[in-house]
Amino acid sequence: MSEKVINIAKNTSYYTLALVVQKVISFTYFVIIARALGPEDLGKYYFAISFTTIFSIFIDLGMTNVLTRETAKDHTDAQKFLNNVLGIKIPLAVFSFLMMLGVINLMGYPELTKYLVYISSLSMILDSFTATFFSIARGFHNLIFESVSSVIFQIIVLVTGLIILDLDLGILWLMGTLAFASAFNFIYSYIIVRKKIQLEIKPELNKELIKTVIKISLPFAIFGIFSRLYTYLDSVLLSSLAGDRAVGVYQVAFKIINALQFLPMAFAASLYPAFASYWMKNKPQLAVTFERSMNYLLIISLPITIGIMSIADKVVILFKSEYSDAVLPLQINIAALVFVFLNFAIGAILNACDKQKINTINMMVVTVASIALNLFLIPRFQAIGASITVVITSLLAFVLGMAIIPKIVQYNHWKVFKNFLKVGFASLVMGFLAFTLKNYLNVFVVVLISAGTYFILLFLLGAFKKDDFKSIFDSFRKKPMDEV
Repeated sequence: MSEKVINIAKNTSYYTLALVVQKVISFTYFVIIARALGPEDLGKYYFAISFTTIFSIFIDLGMTNVLTRETAKDHTDAQKFLNNVLGIKIPLAVFSFLMMLGVINLMGYPELTKYLVYISSLSMILDSFTATFFSIARGFHNLIFESVSSVIFQIIVLVTGLIILDLDLGILWLMGTLAFASAFNFIYSYIIVRKKIQLEIKPELNKELIKTVIKISLPFAIFGIFSRLYTYLDSVLLSSLAGDRAVGVYQVAFKIINALQFLPMAFAASLYPAFASYWMKNKPQLAVTFERSMNYLLIISLPITIGIMSIADKVVILFKSEYSDAVLPLQINIAALVFVFLNFAIGAILNACDKQKINTINMMVVTVASIALNLFLIPRFQAIGASITVVITSLLAFVLGMAIIPKIVQYNHWKVFKNFLKVGFASLVMGFLAFTLKNYLNVFVVVLISAGTYFILLFLLGAFKKDDFKSIFDSFRKKPMDEV
């Protein structure tokens, strides 16, 4: 196994471990505040987050991806790209903040919602600059510091949130916990860049380099705008067309899916710079890496999808009875999970292999379809309509992306398809078992039995081998490398 592959595995392993911890804490916190707030206030809370997150893309405009890619290609370019990206982002942050304030006041929302947006906007700005600093670390193939940061961030949110709930200080203070945690992350990422990577933080504006950054980042920026609209506009439209309660109900399904995305996020974060390097130097390894990433993501996502469909009513019990109408939206939404997982790998290879324009066009098509479907379905079916839209558009994104992959790399289509059939069969058996047992055993026991059955079937079918476990285990034992 090459040193680069070992480093990819190590990065993926540590970042995945951190994301598992972060997502577990995040989901636990979500359950706590969902039970404390109820659907309507939960809807207000997540409307504010969704609204400000849409505007955050106007601060970055795709420059984070540029920093990672260009740093991965040549570490000596990191300082000049960082300086000029910061020089561009600071005025963009001011502009985005003012634009967001103007829009929320024009929309006629009540004062409480406006204040929630104001506080959330502080997190939006801080998180954008944090992402810039960590994108440099990613370019140096180092995800350990970002992994630590993601866990500490969520611990801060959980602890301060529990204190605020215990003191009954209200929803505005709960939103303030996010701003407080974001401030920590910003300071931490700043220190990492200065002390560990040893780059200076000095914004500057070099005319020629800025032209280069804008030229490279423009497709990423357009993609980012449409991606944020696609991901978060459904909650904004639900709030406007169906009310805050519908947002709260929908968030139960959305948050569960979001909590499960740590695995494709980890793959994409670690594979993106590797894809970029392989595209330049080793096309055969690019094909192998992409094929393996698709197989692993199928092995993970298919059983989760079918399993949650089978026990959705038990999952929703985690929340108050007020959320009982979230069962069907969850069952519909979770059907999109397989495509969501695979789309991470597809998007990563398209961007890394200079196909960001095509990726952007695909995202534009998907977003337009999402907006049209949401405008049609939400007034009629509320959260269910938004969930149907997620499934249709996730499938559309997958089809559009896979249509381009053969033009980039020639991977073994038949091998991936055979793996899909094996994993699909094992997942269906597991799902039937879970559905049968859920009314007789504790749901956690059902999950353990079903998961064990699934992995036994995978081994018997040859879809997952002992060497796969060994490669993951070995990645934790290898010493980190400064260069790859």
